[in-house]
Amino acid sequence: MSSVAHNNQHIEYLMGIVGNLPEGPGIYQYLNAEGTIIYVGKAKNLKRRVYSYFSKEHEPGKTRVLVSKIADIRYIVVNSEEDALLLENNLIKKYKPRYNVLLKDDKTYPSICVQNEYFPRVFKTRRIIKNGSSYYGPYSHVPSMYAVLDLIKRLYPIRTCHLNLTPENIRAGKFNVCLEYHIKNCAGPCVGLQSQEEYLKNIDEIKEILKGNTQDITRLLLDRMQELAAEMKFEEAQLLKEKYQLIENYRAKSEVVSSVLHNIDVFAIEEDENNSAFINYLHITNGAINQAFTFEYKKKLNESKEELLALGIIEMRERYKSLSREIIVPFEVDMELNDVTFTIPQRGDKKKLLELSILNVKQYKADRMKQAEKLNPEQRSMRLMKEIQQELHLDKPPMQIECFDNSNIQGSDAVAACVVFKMAKPSKKDYRKYNIKTVVGPDDYASMKEVVRRRYQRAIDEEAPLPDLIITDGGKGQMEVVREVIEDELKLHIPIAGLAKDNRHRTSELLFGFPPQTIGIKQQSPLFKLLTQIQDEVHRFAITFHRDKRSKRQVSSALDSLNGIGEKTKSALLKHFKSVKRIKEASEEEIAAVVGEAKARIVKEGLSVSD
Repeated sequence: MSSVAHNNQHIEYLMGIVGNLPEGPGIYQYLNAEGTIIYVGKAKNLKRRVYSYFSKEHEPGKTRVLVSKIADIRYIVVNSEEDALLLENNLIKKYKPRYNVLLKDDKTYPSICVQNEYFPRVFKTRRIIKNGSSYYGPYSHVPSMYAVLDLIKRLYPIRTCHLNLTPENIRAGKFNVCLEYHIKNCAGPCVGLQSQEEYLKNIDEIKEILKGNTQDITRLLLDRMQELAAEMKFEEAQLLKEKYQLIENYRAKSEVVSSVLHNIDVFAIEEDENNSAFINYLHITNGAINQAFTFEYKKKLNESKEELLALGIIEMRERYKSLSREIIVPFEVDMELNDVTFTIPQRGDKKKLLELSILNVKQYKADRMKQAEKLNPEQRSMRLMKEIQQELHLDKPPMQIECFDNSNIQGSDAVAACVVFKMAKPSKKDYRKYNIKTVVGPDDYASMKEVVRRRYQRAIDEEAPLPDLIITDGGKGQMEVVREVIEDELKLHIPIAGLAKDNRHRTSELLFGFPPQTIGIKQQSPLFKLLTQIQDEVHRFAITFHRDKRSKRQVSSALDSLNGIGEKTKSALLKHFKSVKRIKEASEEEIAAVVGEAKARIVKEGLSVSD
């Protein structure tokens, strides 16, 4: 059988499956020739969704590759869209299909564990062990976790030891009380001084605090406090009052919105240019954040924000067993959950919660980018190049940037400098210095024209690489003279920008286009810092060259005018005394020790006359 005939037969087989698919909600699985699941998807209408993969020609890319590899289709019918969402999430995690989004789970955030023991301990952990213990968190803001642990320690005498406190061991008298008992941090369950019933009552209250249900605890404490006061038990009432105040203070600090907002989930999403999406999840209990977590999805088939957020909502609600009846989201999501309302807030406390979630996800994205850039510095450079490309609407990222600056004092010793940045890093071997040859007097525009003409005419003659962007250290006038040389004279097409300084000589704005327009760039941003670095570097290089030239001219004019003093003598004197000033200050005997008495007399007399 020919390959064409085999392919047609294969398509007929797949379309036969598609034709028999039901029109209700469900899950579909694509398998390759080896029988491996390569994609799992959900659908409100199985038949319509799967048919869409085979009914049109896909753009070149991963979706087309996926379709070409489908050898078989399996499906599971479910009762509702919510069931389909849950099943899809579970199957993706189970099979990790090649063409589904990849959940990059950051398990480094700590949680609080209430250990499953006869006398449970309460402690922070980064390991989740399924042994019947209860876990609360994870806490992305670690100080918040320590604050609640400190509150629990001050409220309840919970043991911190690792002893195996079984009833048998306690009855056998295997343990002795420790320092924690003597300083009243523990009630001594290890020696039978505290019953398990009383201890577990404390643990139940601790669990409510960890769930964020502090209002229920304070209400119970207030009622009990009033009962004790009525019974004239003022000392016991005072102890409860202190506990009540501790919890109220904690609640006041942890509450971010009105306590009326209870049992709400909040989600926000951000994407980057590297096919990653970051999703933040907040769970709100009595106006306070009870759970906060941010995670990353790696896109595989250019999934939309809506698709990724729907996946993230199911993942987080299932992971943290959330039964919230309201979910706050930044935009409409095409999903339905039983007895759940989706809200896109426009103002008020709910809007404040959404903004908080967006702030968290943006910070997480920035942190991940910084981590990636530490591991791969080229990634940072490429991001900066793309940023400049976007800001200036260039055809390609400016991998090579060249910047020019002039330096002269009242027209004397006029010089210019060119610095080169490749991949946002200084390429010092490519820096160039220029003595101004054709310009007389302090004419910065004419000097810039000369230098730019010399540099790029030579590049054309030698067929050397041209820059992707030219930056002038100056404003609109400097940009125009560079344009005249580059475009009008040399017929080159190189983008030209200008960097202007304010009256404090600090980089203030980037100019681009003809006529030049100011491009707004945030100060303190990495891009602004790069532009400042380029401007400072070309200025430093030009000034240093100018200073060296002026110094050499001054030295040569002072010693060269002396009859009978040649290059050898001059070099010996400068090598010994380091400068003309020190030669002038030296005695004739000191000079004679270097060049002899006769020449010393000529030098001493000649320099004194020149003064």
